[in-house]
Amino acid sequence: MSENVSSLLYIVSGVLFIMALRGLSHPTTSRQGNLYGMVGMGLAIVTTLVGHPPAGFGAWILVLLGLGIGGGAGAVIAKRVSMTAMPQLVAAFHSLVGLAAVFVAAGALYAPQAFGIIENGHYHKQSLFEMGLGVAIGAITFTGSVIAFAKLDGRMSGKPIMLPQRHLINALLAAGLVLLLALFIGTESKALFWLIIIASLVLGGLIIIPIGGADMPVVVSMLNSYSGWAAAGIGFTLGNLALIITGSLVGSSGAILSYIMCHAMNRSFISVILGGFGGDTAAAGPGQVETRPVKQGSADDAAYIMKNAERVIIVPGYGMAVAQAQHSLREMADMLKKEGVDVKYAIHPVAGRMPGHMNVLLAEANVPYDEVFELEDINGEFPQADVAFVIGANDVTNPAAKTDKASPIYGMPILDVERAKTVLFIKRGMGSGYAGVENEVFFRDNTMMLFGDAKKVVDQILKAF
Repeated sequence: MSENVSSLLYIVSGVLFIMALRGLSHPTTSRQGNLYGMVGMGLAIVTTLVGHPPAGFGAWILVLLGLGIGGGAGAVIAKRVSMTAMPQLVAAFHSLVGLAAVFVAAGALYAPQAFGIIENGHYHKQSLFEMGLGVAIGAITFTGSVIAFAKLDGRMSGKPIMLPQRHLINALLAAGLVLLLALFIGTESKALFWLIIIASLVLGGLIIIPIGGADMPVVVSMLNSYSGWAAAGIGFTLGNLALIITGSLVGSSGAILSYIMCHAMNRSFISVILGGFGGDTAAAGPGQVETRPVKQGSADDAAYIMKNAERVIIVPGYGMAVAQAQHSLREMADMLKKEGVDVKYAIHPVAGRMPGHMNVLLAEANVPYDEVFELEDINGEFPQADVAFVIGANDVTNPAAKTDKASPIYGMPILDVERAKTVLFIKRGMGSGYAGVENEVFFRDNTMMLFGDAKKVVDQILKAF
């Protein structure tokens, strides 16, 4: 296959990736978007294997083994993983992309003839820059994603971990990385290459550790962007147009999504992307709410209140995802609509553990798209709502974000559920949310707590109907 044909096919695969991103922008076209992405990736793989076939039978075996093991593992994981574990799965996949960038860069450094990046015994300077930059971003992505996975999976506290002098340490590490990269380009030293990797691995962990649970959806999106730029950097080293296009698409779309989410949360993009730089005030520690008695109700109480309501706004959160309550919730909403109740769903931009988590769960339960509204479109309707039905959401409904400057979620726009006439709040217990903050809504006079597993509580409400 000629280089021109390969380049053309890579461009076609890039167009398919763009169409995939476009399709994934709305639930009604998401399946088609996924199909475009799969076809584009398949075309890129075939083009690479045909245009640049492995040298020899042994190399073919290694390539086919890699495809078989990776594809098989991906298929098994995709079938077994639950939606509640999807955010940490995405973080884990990001770590693999970063690690792959490190391995490819190391391969290029130690086998430069295969990559065509050496001439007269010296590496091409631009290739050294691409390798150094790609491996630095890849290593940062790897350890950052591992920390994100640990936080999302509950293996590490979701509270912000404030390391002493972390800004100074991060700044020194970043400056050291720039210096190491410059020396690596000038000296072609393999030892410096590994020092770049070590410094980047440390920096990746230090950037993510101080970020609290409330900001983790932004972190997942941000690491997605990092993995894309790592892939693009290595694409230049390999001279692979598909990697350059794909990495650039992933990097830019992830960065744009991170910026949009930061704007929705009233967070500084630079603050989050640098591990909370400048965010000490907001992340100093959770605000303390005095423990007071709460009004506790039953499923019968909730059923009676909602059947006699005119407007009900449902606010789903991570608790709904854990209990897999979305199907029962849709059934409950359908019964309310038959009673003449106006039902809407309110989605916070960072509800759950990754961008769009709640939207995907509701789509899975066939909730009509025209009943689902984002924060900015529905927040003004809570004062007119008879019931705000909160199912497993916590931080995104916490008024401390507006009143407690010591809270790690201070400044984040919330869903104003407390302004509804009645708040029905489903929760397993009185524990704080992912950000480690107790919710003042629990103690409001218009709040009725419904303790228990979200699915079981909704099923009990259905029986009460």
